Amino acid sequence: MDNKVLRKLFLGFIQIYILHHAKEEAIYGSWMLKELMDHGYEISAGTLYPILHTMEKDELLTKEEKNVNGKIRKYYRTNGKGEHILTEVKAKAYELFKEIKD
Repeated sequence: MDNKVLRKLFLGFIQIYILHHAKEEAIYGSWMLKELMDHGYEISAGTLYPILHTMEKDELLTKEEKNVNGKIRKYYRTNGKGEHILTEVKAKAYELFKEIKD
C-alpha cells in the first residue's frame, strides 16, 4: 500500500522534472529514463512513455521526430503552456517545501 501511495506522489514530481529538462533542451525517452534512474527513481519505459504522450496531448510538450541512425527518435520540448505551468508549479512547490522541510 505504501509503495502505491509513494508512486502516485512521485509521478507528479516526475512530470515537473520532465518539464524542467524539456525547457532546458530537447529530451527523449531513453535519456529521461537514465536521468531519472541516476536520481534514484525506478521507472519503466512502460510508465514514462505514456506520461510523455499525455503531456504532449495536454499541450505541455511539443514533439519533433528525427532520424537517428536509421531509427525515428521523438524529442520533446516545453512550449509556452508548458513553461507557464512549470513557472507556476515551481513557485507553489517552493512554498510547500519551505513549510515541510523541517
